[in-house]
Amino acid sequence: MKKISLLMVVCLLAVVFLTAGCSGEQSSKKTPTPVRVQVVEERSGMEGFRYSASILPYAQVNLAFKVGGYVQEILQVKGADGKMRNIQEGDTVPKGTVLAKVREADYMAKLSQAKSQLADAQAAFTKANADFRRASNLFKTESITEKDFDTAKARYEETKAKVAGASARVDEAQIAFNDASLKAPMSLLVLKRNIEVGALVGPGSTGFVVADTSSVKAKFGVPDMILEAMRMGSAQTVTTDAFAGREFKGIITSLSPSADPHSRIFDVEITIPNRDGRLMAGMIVSLEVAGTKLRKPMTVVPLNAIVRPRDNPAGYALYIIEEKEGRHLARQRTIKIGEVFGNMIAVTEGVKKGDRVIVTGATLIVDGDEVKIAL
Repeated sequence: MKKISLLMVVCLLAVVFLTAGCSGEQSSKKTPTPVRVQVVEERSGMEGFRYSASILPYAQVNLAFKVGGYVQEILQVKGADGKMRNIQEGDTVPKGTVLAKVREADYMAKLSQAKSQLADAQAAFTKANADFRRASNLFKTESITEKDFDTAKARYEETKAKVAGASARVDEAQIAFNDASLKAPMSLLVLKRNIEVGALVGPGSTGFVVADTSSVKAKFGVPDMILEAMRMGSAQTVTTDAFAGREFKGIITSLSPSADPHSRIFDVEITIPNRDGRLMAGMIVSLEVAGTKLRKPMTVVPLNAIVRPRDNPAGYALYIIEEKEGRHLARQRTIKIGEVFGNMIAVTEGVKKGDRVIVTGATLIVDGDEVKIAL
């Protein structure tokens, strides 16, 4: 009986181990990761390269108060609901518009006081001027002493200086009063408002961040070999998915005199008229630099195929597709990179023309993973 029981226990344990082994084998089997691939190309001869550029305002300014005080009012505009509201982000205003004011009463009082002092100084000067003229005439006929003449002259000079000083204080008070109003220095777009009515601001406090978008800049980077196709003042056309089928024409207005020390890329800026305001800061546009002569054939891959190896974060790698027994395996290749050409980059070592590289999903896999190629 004991032998039978022992035999049953052994059988049960064997079944458990076999079941665990099967389930462990099934659970360890990984579902292939979906990826997209692209065939490695080789470029030579005259090539045109497509670039992406970011749209920037032609000029961006922090509008700050020159004088301090409590914010008395903010420019009111009609909102989408037809009601008046304070100006806010996205609103446009013409040059000279008063955007906000600090409390003017304090500065008006100082201006009135300065004007009163000027009036007193002018009255004193008028009397001193008349006395000096009279004294001059009498001195010529020797009807007064030289001392009396000098006294009248000194009084004249003193009151004249006081008028000049009082006039300067009036001008100063007038400027302070004018500076209580924060005005738009140009036709602009409001990017940010930092104040509310009743807030206390000091001299130099930024009230608004504004931008001139009557023209915009498209900024992108090119390698040294593309610079030969760049000329200051030359025309360039950009497009954007936001306005499909429409071209925006501009000219090259800035070329960086030196490359970034890490990427070896030169910055280029294109200025584009934007009177209708369609191109907005932060938009991505595309452009093509055509007719660049390559020095020699180059193997190129998409930029998004490049990854950092886990065992060498400072290096570069990509994954190629290897077929084995009907399966697609991702194999990591350490590479050396060269020049950047738009959305493509030259690879000087590690891959060859015709290799299939993973361009989407490369960051989700490791060497040897099975993948599923998505169309």
